[in-house]
Amino acid sequence: MKDNADPRPTWSVTNGVIRCTGTPVGYLRTLQNYRDFILTVEWRFIKITPKADNTGVLVHIQPPDKVWPLCIQNQGKSGRQGDLFLMAGAEAKEHKGMNMNAPVPMRGPPNENPIGYWNTNVTICAGTEVEAVINGKWENEITECTISSGFIGIQSEGGDIEIRRMYLEPVK
Repeated sequence: MKDNADPRPTWSVTNGVIRCTGTPVGYLRTLQNYRDFILTVEWRFIKITPKADNTGVLVHIQPPDKVWPLCIQNQGKSGRQGDLFLMAGAEAKEHKGMNMNAPVPMRGPPNENPIGYWNTNVTICAGTEVEAVINGKWENEITECTISSGFIGIQSEGGDIEIRRMYLEPVK
């Protein structure tokens, strides 16, 4: 969490559903490293607050833990789910020459459900490639990534969200 804030007011679990208030910014992450996997996250925004409707799936997180770490983000921002962000110096073929803070944009119109409805965000990590699939529609891919393994996390970045399911499976 930013400024080493106590995560308990931000993150909670009730009836098996993870709730994130979105403030302060930070992330939850796994305790072990992963590579070559498919991560499925089912989440929804509880409400939308202008300029505070953001979250994301972080993959290949590299130490040290800080806001924001070296990693790749499958964007969860309302209206932009499927953009891929290369954070804190991570790089990919499709991002070379772009502004460091610019995402590799999704390759078509968004495929999100309305606020309050569940979305399925799938992140496929295979070798040095990362793909984004939103609600069953392929949205994006980056290749020749400079990182290909690491921790997995969920962002707290302004979005008041709920997560009802997360599961990880190996790439077949």
